[in-house]
Amino acid sequence: MQLHVINSNSKGNAYILSNEREALLIECGVRFDRIKIALEHKISKVVGCIVTHEHGDHCKGVGNVLKAGIDVYAHVETHKAMGTFTHHRAKFAVSTKAFKCGSFKILPFAVKHDEAVKGSLGYLINHPECGNVLFMTDLYYTEYVFPNLNNIIIEANYCQEILDNHRANGTAKQFLQDRVIASHMSLQNCKETLLANDLTNVNNIVLIHLSDRNSDAKRFQKEIQQATGKMVYVADAGMAIDFNSQPF
Repeated sequence: MQLHVINSNSKGNAYILSNEREALLIECGVRFDRIKIALEHKISKVVGCIVTHEHGDHCKGVGNVLKAGIDVYAHVETHKAMGTFTHHRAKFAVSTKAFKCGSFKILPFAVKHDEAVKGSLGYLINHPECGNVLFMTDLYYTEYVFPNLNNIIIEANYCQEILDNHRANGTAKQFLQDRVIASHMSLQNCKETLLANDLTNVNNIVLIHLSDRNSDAKRFQKEIQQATGKMVYVADAGMAIDFNSQPF
């Protein structure tokens, strides 16, 4: 199993978990042409698409994903906001109620994001090849912890110190900073969230959705690696990472 990063920032987010036989699309916040290229145009191997919430950088390609005959799983409020509520391939994901896509078993769970967004979800994904994969983005908090994790894909959007420096030198507007803090996961919160979970069997931690202005990829990778003792990647467009249940 491999994780393919199509894109991971405020301009668009999309990822694929795939082997030779099947693929799960995680988010569709880029043009569908980019998704098709990442899939090597093997659309038929996609068993489903899971979407966390309605913001365009996570779902702008949803119309073409549905047109391609791919089921899209999201909270009912997300489907309403995306305008896909009545589509026959719109599937409603419910927090703590598991479902299957091909050989993938998926458990949605509630996360705290923007107060104006109803129904934001994270996903715990299980497959015989990659084990338990935790996916969380666009959140500042979740009440859940997860046992027996093998791979983690988690947002580390900003660093409070960098935000404070922008505030001190007047290069950032206060209301934008307040919105970031109220809707995204900081480097410190990312560390605390990771360490609240049992990381014993975790092979890879992938940091996603870093802010263009308020992050430092090398620093984030180093600090998370030091805190967890695990292999840490910062998601970059075109990156492919082996995602297996065992280290080798």
